[in-house]
Amino acid sequence: MRWPILILALLAVLLQYPLWIGKGGWLRVWEVEKQLTSQKEANLKLEQRNTGLEAEVRDLKTGYEAVEERARFELGLTKPDEIFVQTPQSK
Repeated sequence: MRWPILILALLAVLLQYPLWIGKGGWLRVWEVEKQLTSQKEANLKLEQRNTGLEAEVRDLKTGYEAVEERARFELGLTKPDEIFVQTPQSK
């Protein structure tokens, strides 16, 4: 009577293996869910950055104020007969 119980127990363990450890098992599902969550967070950050860049491109295409501001602060350009004064900021 002992052999059938051992065989059934072994069969139950063998049937559980694919469920927990196999290619599509729960452990793999949990791992993929963690990766999905982290990728969604990264995508959200990139979407926010892209939105800001899109607004900046739109400003550069439509208005001269953004172009002038960039020329002044990034390139140090000034208008004719204009004096540029820069004051240091204290921290």
